[in-house]
Amino acid sequence: MQLETERLLLRLPRLEDADAAYEHLADPEVMRFLGGETVPREGVPDVLQRWLDRWAANGFGHFAVERREDGRFLGRIGINVWDARTWRNATIAEAGEHAQPELGWTLGREHWGRGYATEAAHAVRDWSRRERGIGRLISLISPDNIASQRVAERLGAEPTE
Repeated sequence: MQLETERLLLRLPRLEDADAAYEHLADPEVMRFLGGETVPREGVPDVLQRWLDRWAANGFGHFAVERREDGRFLGRIGINVWDARTWRNATIAEAGEHAQPELGWTLGREHWGRGYATEAAHAVRDWSRRERGIGRLISLISPDNIASQRVAERLGAEPTE
């Protein structure tokens, strides 16, 4: 499974992405709006395996984002599932009718401000609707995360409380 945009390749994550993914998963500034917990190097393969497990369970999940010009790993963009009863991460099977898909993105700090998140999120949003029949998508964004709010606005999202 892969998607291509003008500048990016979005593909299934691989366990071999661990070193590249560690760059953003261990960065406190990147992780600040994702629960605040950084991931130690030895924990990165477990994170990647969870991403792959979500693909197996749901038929969608996080894409690894690579820059096409040089193959550089930039981060991840994809669809999470939340159980709207508890607002905990779940699978569609676990949450059933309470499953709420979320479009989310995380890039390494050095790749911020270049339009990569918007470009990739557009591709994933369109793919999820066309290929997976997902209608309503949300993006849970901290009120302090202005950059992600701007990405969501460029995607046509409207803020709610």
